[in-house]
Amino acid sequence: MTESKSIGLWQATSIGVGAMIGAGIFSIFGVATQISGDAVYISFIIAGMVALLSTYSYAKLGARYPSAGGPAEFLIRGFGDGILSGGLNILLWIGYIFGLALYAKGFSLYAMTFLPAGSPEIWSNIFATAIILIFTAINFIGAKAVGRSEIFIVSIKVGILILFALAGLFFIDPVRLSLSHWPQTSNIFYGAGIVFLSYQGFGLITNAAEDMSNPEETLPKALYLSVIIVICIYVLVSLAVVGNLSITEIVESKEYALAAAAQPFLGIIGFKIMAIAALFSTSSAINASLYGGANVSYMLAKEGELPIFFERKVWKRSTEGLFITAGLVILCTNLLNLEGIGMMTSASLLVIYVAVNTAHLRLSGETGAKPYLIWASLFSSLIFFGILVYYELIHSIITLIVFAVILTLCFIVEWAYRKYSRRILKTRTLI
Repeated sequence: MTESKSIGLWQATSIGVGAMIGAGIFSIFGVATQISGDAVYISFIIAGMVALLSTYSYAKLGARYPSAGGPAEFLIRGFGDGILSGGLNILLWIGYIFGLALYAKGFSLYAMTFLPAGSPEIWSNIFATAIILIFTAINFIGAKAVGRSEIFIVSIKVGILILFALAGLFFIDPVRLSLSHWPQTSNIFYGAGIVFLSYQGFGLITNAAEDMSNPEETLPKALYLSVIIVICIYVLVSLAVVGNLSITEIVESKEYALAAAAQPFLGIIGFKIMAIAALFSTSSAINASLYGGANVSYMLAKEGELPIFFERKVWKRSTEGLFITAGLVILCTNLLNLEGIGMMTSASLLVIYVAVNTAHLRLSGETGAKPYLIWASLFSSLIFFGILVYYELIHSIITLIVFAVILTLCFIVEWAYRKYSRRILKTRTLI
């Protein structure tokens, strides 16, 4: 039973930091700068404040209803046994799967930079599959292995990013940070809607609630700490990049903006260092997200969300959700074109944020939360979802269509399975 109480404050915090500082900061920084210009760090601050608002609901709900299901449990508590909560829980799981596929693909692309030029593309699939298998094995060992490995990986990743940011600050050209170079205010908020992708992941801490010895105290602290730490890192990195490169240079190298920013003062070794940071970032995001995604999928199975087939025991332990999730991630990584998957992942989780805050309004009497803060979180999530939809409407309407189809299928599958199985959803008995 010791295993079930093995996640402490810094282990839980590292899960949140690891999930947030993943492929996001490395893949979307150039796009965000193209929109927000030299004020991109302001966009990161605005998006971080919105993330903190959502953190409030997750902290209150997680402390009141500690569960391996995290937000899945909150939705069942708030909306009860119905197609709404069931469909949203399926959407949550799909969001984790697509997010993991994105991280695995990001890892493989950065790993390819260490191979000789012209290496076969098959290596990308090999690297992506291998990293998922490695962290599936780590997660199979148990919660303690997840926490310890996450602290190790996050420490290296955060250390590299902080050193890069601090070194870059010494070479900043103050003129580049002049307010006169800022774009119009709407662009800054528009950019904030894009970089919000980089903050999605803090909710995974709630999935570890049952593995905490004192979730009522540890969970809220870990949630707030992880978001605040990530805000500081993003702002420092943003200042280092825009202070050393012109917007034109950033846009030209937007897929490797951080590496390009390191090159002026660290040379080619700077590129390699940031590539290593990218490998650690995507690795820790996979580690944390696989832990959360597996817990969610198993919670859905255990409480009646998935067919009984998925409730079979693996090696006499309840880890089948981990294997199912990992298998689907490997399939998505190797078979799907992942362009636009990041945006669909963001849209999926924003829908969940809106739903969780709505559920929290119905549960505020039990959590003791302040309604005005829940409303603020709800409206801010809706606004950011609107920004994301508007962005995709202009740049990739096919992504919106695919997302709409996936969202619809979640509820159709839930309705069909309910009609077939006649099963009901259950919530955990609080101790």
